[in-house]
Amino acid sequence: MMNSGLRSVVSLLALSCSVLSPFSWASPLKTINNDRAASWPFGPLVTSGRDIKNAQGGTVVYAGTNWPGHGEVMIPDGLHYQSIESVITKIKSTGMNAIRLTYAIQMIDDIYSKNGQDTTVRQSFINALGQTNGAKVYSQFLAKNPSFNDSTTRLQVFDAVAAECAKQQVFVHLDNHMSKAAWCCSSNDGNTWFGDTYYNVDNWTRGLSYMANHGKSWTALTSMSLRNELRKPESNPTLSSQSYNWRDWYTNIKKGTSAINSANPDLLIFLSGLDYDTYMTPVVQGTAFTPGSAKYSAADFPNYANKLVLEIHNYQNSASNCNSLKSSLYNSGFQALHAEDSGAKNVFPVLLTEFGFDMSGNAWQGTYATCIASYLAEQKAGWFIWVVSGSYYIRSGTQDFEETWGLLKHDWSGWRSSAYIEGGLKPLAKATAQG
Repeated sequence: MMNSGLRSVVSLLALSCSVLSPFSWASPLKTINNDRAASWPFGPLVTSGRDIKNAQGGTVVYAGTNWPGHGEVMIPDGLHYQSIESVITKIKSTGMNAIRLTYAIQMIDDIYSKNGQDTTVRQSFINALGQTNGAKVYSQFLAKNPSFNDSTTRLQVFDAVAAECAKQQVFVHLDNHMSKAAWCCSSNDGNTWFGDTYYNVDNWTRGLSYMANHGKSWTALTSMSLRNELRKPESNPTLSSQSYNWRDWYTNIKKGTSAINSANPDLLIFLSGLDYDTYMTPVVQGTAFTPGSAKYSAADFPNYANKLVLEIHNYQNSASNCNSLKSSLYNSGFQALHAEDSGAKNVFPVLLTEFGFDMSGNAWQGTYATCIASYLAEQKAGWFIWVVSGSYYIRSGTQDFEETWGLLKHDWSGWRSSAYIEGGLKPLAKATAQG
């Protein structure tokens, strides 16, 4: 006999038009797979040496932007200013073909704590912004997105973003940015490393599995990451000294990749490194994961080693020498694009999933921005610029926080720097985007 908690879970899955149950039989999923292979995005995607390939053998290169949804409201930012369709249309208009959509594990933890029931968007705004401001911003959200109502849940907003991306043929890459929903990142925020205050490994793998399964019916979803910017847990000296190393990284990476692949074997899985994901050298060069002796082996990822992609971040904004910056990118991970010719052991696709600069001035014409763009174009490598957001619902305690690094203005109505869009971003997208 089905208990009340299980009834709630079943009801949630049955009522959501965009969720496939983990217990769905094979035929619906097979139909989805066949549809994906026959039309955009021509999935499932796989890796072949340094490239990502679609089911037709074409090369796919992401050229996109980050769209945060990991803050305290736990839905994608900016939707009180503009509609989902408007935001995606703006992204697509530049030639970009992908978004890195971030989320917090706390959202999934909440669902499990309430027997499968997600929190409504209305309540989430109030929880994050307070009764008065939360209700006000929620009303603005409804005005811009009138298809939603008081029963709309957080995940249904993610569903709608994914649906619009499919409509406009924009790839969705899901990124687990934080465990506890908040602005990222610092070395003492409790979200730094496996086993930190808010970083429960079991909850993390459960959350990865949940989102991978939930996204099965998202036509545009082609990849997921494991975790954003792993970093030293400065506020936990014991964890730092005993666990912050490549050996424990590899142990947990295998858990995370298995969780995603078991739930949704179609997805590419992005691996990120240490020190705020600034380098992946041991993986590329095949050296030991110290203090252990294990090395990267495709055999550790049975039947899905061709689903693994490397990602790194770079914010060397003060760079004054382009050759030095390019050398840094190469040594940090992009060597994997050329491993067969460079003496490195392992070949992977490599993406720069975060880089960025202030959009309020002329930084886009400086050494850092122009060098990054030229390097990505030379390498035909994928990227996600930080960030599309002109503002956040809340960041570090400040509501309606201004984001001067945002591609969009504060109210998300237009570009913060039209000069950069025309002179920098569009040429970069044109030089790289494929698929």
